[in-house]
Amino acid sequence: MARGSVYKRGKNYHIVYRVGGRQKWETAGTRKKDAERLLEQRMGAISDGVLHDLKKMIFADFAGLWLEQYASMKVKESTLSSYESIVRVHLRPYFGARGLRSISPADCQQFVTDKLAEGSVSAKTVTNLIVVLKEMLKHAVRWGYLVENPARYLERPRVERKERDYLRPDEIRVFLQGANPDYRALFLTAILTGMRRGELIALRWGDINWDDSTVHVRRSLHKGKFIPPKSKRSVRSIVMSPALKSALRERWITRKENRNDLVFANSVGEPLDPDNLVRREFHPALSRSGLRRIRFHDLRHTYAALLISQGENIKFIQHQLGHASIQTTMDCYGHLLPEVSQGTGKRLDETVFGESVSKMLAKSPSDDSPHKEKAPEPLTVQGLDMVAGAGFEPATFGL
Repeated sequence: MARGSVYKRGKNYHIVYRVGGRQKWETAGTRKKDAERLLEQRMGAISDGVLHDLKKMIFADFAGLWLEQYASMKVKESTLSSYESIVRVHLRPYFGARGLRSISPADCQQFVTDKLAEGSVSAKTVTNLIVVLKEMLKHAVRWGYLVENPARYLERPRVERKERDYLRPDEIRVFLQGANPDYRALFLTAILTGMRRGELIALRWGDINWDDSTVHVRRSLHKGKFIPPKSKRSVRSIVMSPALKSALRERWITRKENRNDLVFANSVGEPLDPDNLVRREFHPALSRSGLRRIRFHDLRHTYAALLISQGENIKFIQHQLGHASIQTTMDCYGHLLPEVSQGTGKRLDETVFGESVSKMLAKSPSDDSPHKEKAPEPLTVQGLDMVAGAGFEPATFGL
């Protein structure tokens, strides 16, 4: 078992350990706990077999090593693809042939500043670049290439929250009428389940439980391959409304067999191409309907807005959307939640003084003021099925 020690010389703490038959010393700073943490990292790396008596390495080479020895084994295929793109397009061109040990915290912060100044990527994208750079250099420390992570204290840019767009009930009805009849059931499923595009395309008939009216999300499609959903919480069951159930049952009756048992397949029974779906069907449907250009993902926001407008519990909404945490749900849709403060003062009086005293105190001259503004009526939706109109029948829209 690998062992090491912490020593103090002057103002600095140092660690000493053996690797590759040789003794190595490293300066860890002026705090003992930093030295202990560094020693723990070194011991773990030696035990994992990734720390050796290494020579200097340039950033480009280490990036490839990190993708191979860490990312390819620890993250999902879709995440790995994103990491590889970030390294190829942004990190390698910038840090390239520089030695790892020559990269300073100032260099890392300058990278962020330069990316923002280019204007070719958003602040949110720059934040994603920072996440990958920090993780990569953290492993450089853990594996013995660096003493400290120069990206550890990087300042992230401020990301302006954009209002999420979504279709209103009357717009949904217009949109469904303008859609290609062959794709109306797909769009209706997206609107009434909030499934992500990849989840929708990967949906199989076996994922639909007709008896308890639920749709089960068990996989997603990424670059032509079926993969697990985004997170553990993304594996979920979604309530199927009567209108959606009727539309899907009609599609099941007239279905064509395909080798993957897909609910929505192309003309030869293979998975739909996500980009073609948007370019050839979704955007043209919006144009024919006279609606603004929104993203396909905004159909997911439409579903969330419908649930919120009809007063569904936020925890239930989190489960239906497959969010990993309720904080994500609140961050995304908290601004849509109806105000619940009206009547709070009256309820407080009733609790403390009783209902009769509360009624007496509630009457005041200000109540009769001619300048008193009337509160706006809250938005309500009488069930998800109202999006298709009163007396909805699947045949009406060719679903």
